[in-house]
Amino acid sequence: MYRTHTCGELRAQHTNTTVTLAGWVQTIRKFGSITFTDLRDRYGITQLLFNEALNARLDAQPLGREYVIQVTGKVVERSNKNAKIPTGDIEIEVTDFTIINVAATPPFTIEEETDGGDELRMKYRYLDLRRPTLRRNMELRYKVNRSVRNYLDSQGFWDIETPFLIRSTPEGARDFVVPSRMNEGQYYALPQSPQTFKQLLMVSGYDRYYQIVKCFRDEDLRADRQPEFTQVDCEMSFVEQEDILNTFEGLFKHVFYDVKGVSITEAFPRMTWDDAMWHYGNDKPDIRFEMKIANLKTPVGGTSFDFGGGKEGVVFPVFANAESVLAISVPGCSEYTRKQVDELTEWVKRPQIGMSGLVYIRINADGSCKSSVDKFFDEVKLKEIATACHASPGDLILLLAGAETRTRKAMSELRLEMGNRLGLRNPDVYKPLWVIDFPLLEHDEEANRWVARHHPFTSPKPEHIEWMNDLSKYADIKANAYDIVLNGTEIGGGSIRIFRRDLQEKMFAALGMSKEEAQDKFGFLMGAFEYGAPPHGGIAFGFDRLCALLGGQESIRDYIAFPKNNSGRDVMLDAPSGIDDNQKKELGLN
Repeated sequence: MYRTHTCGELRAQHTNTTVTLAGWVQTIRKFGSITFTDLRDRYGITQLLFNEALNARLDAQPLGREYVIQVTGKVVERSNKNAKIPTGDIEIEVTDFTIINVAATPPFTIEEETDGGDELRMKYRYLDLRRPTLRRNMELRYKVNRSVRNYLDSQGFWDIETPFLIRSTPEGARDFVVPSRMNEGQYYALPQSPQTFKQLLMVSGYDRYYQIVKCFRDEDLRADRQPEFTQVDCEMSFVEQEDILNTFEGLFKHVFYDVKGVSITEAFPRMTWDDAMWHYGNDKPDIRFEMKIANLKTPVGGTSFDFGGGKEGVVFPVFANAESVLAISVPGCSEYTRKQVDELTEWVKRPQIGMSGLVYIRINADGSCKSSVDKFFDEVKLKEIATACHASPGDLILLLAGAETRTRKAMSELRLEMGNRLGLRNPDVYKPLWVIDFPLLEHDEEANRWVARHHPFTSPKPEHIEWMNDLSKYADIKANAYDIVLNGTEIGGGSIRIFRRDLQEKMFAALGMSKEEAQDKFGFLMGAFEYGAPPHGGIAFGFDRLCALLGGQESIRDYIAFPKNNSGRDVMLDAPSGIDDNQKKELGLN
């Protein structure tokens, strides 16, 4: 037996018990004739005491960091207790030890705060995973997985596997393709999602399906994106949108409580896509704080603020000539210095934000106003702007002007930046919401064609189905679709699906797909619809992303055991890599 207990198990009640532990040497501290060593395993750390009698053996058989050892000894009370670890009241007075395996000096310190950079730690990921930080992340991931499965099982869902080698279909991102040796010159694709398979399972009568499944997308990477990722994929038959929202709102409440001990009793807010874009500038609003966007000059519909009647009739050309003028009122920031405001101005001028400047209005404690546009607007007009922005004394109004799309995106980013600076985006506070009523289609100006905002299997709202026959109505068609958003991050999305062949054909036609192409790519699905397809819908949410958010981080990388870097490479395995000429010949590749 290598061990009787783990390194995170022993407590004061085990005092005077003889135990055997095994693990990795974390630290070694010599004090004259005695030596203290911290022994680590997956469960925790236990301090070892090597007395004077054993020190001679240690001189002959010295220990090193990350050596694998086995020790036997008696549990004794520590004289200098360590409240930071669960085993901090005791230590093991070692009577015998065995070096099971020696270790090379690790390339970075395997501690909570390591000195290793990202690339180095990814190259030696098996060492990085020994760190307590990564261990906690993997434990959290396991708990979320278990919690999701338990909930879905309680709701009558079946876990059904679907293939990884499929046909390449136009669903959005690029496919990863796999050449077939037995069918030379032909290729499989790795699935971006099990979308069509789960719909076919609904046709098969398996009315509650789920998978925690790997998906693959060949797209540019960032902190929350990997070429292979995990999603929780679910589908239900004989349901409407409300049934799905209620079922999966229940799932998220269950996971929050089961994994984090956070009880959310109230219903998740519902927000239309139009309201999200109007008030927050994006379709995944962070509602942990207010600071809604005021639309002072609307290019389409609504009521525009009247910028006329300024100081001595002088026109402010930035506002007068702009397609859009947007503002946020930042609470309690009227005391910002000129240096702080200038720094914000430089922030919005960065290429990734893309604005030419920033206008500010301070609302002083007495209600008076001071701004960077005093030359153009008198006190009366500044107060009118403050009223339109719902600003209060002590607030700082920040305004951006320019082209509608760019300005709205920039103001959305500025709002989030101010939320960060004011500490309003606490990762320990969870504010989920549903965003509903998305546009079904959006126009790709570059390609001059309509594309599906979600995917081509999303059903229009029932009242908008007839508009599929009218090209002039395409921009107004709302999708029977929904996203779940947590703390400003989209963690999942889904829709009620098209389940009739005639409507699916109209959708493909709207996307510019010929009947022949539609039949070639998706004939199997439309054919299945002819055999009694039930109404159905579902949702898929990013499992890695949910784990990262529950862990209080934005990047999913440290919640995946063996991730890729920002170039899509596995630096530990050095993949992707070339293949030899024999493999190429077998696959029919030049």
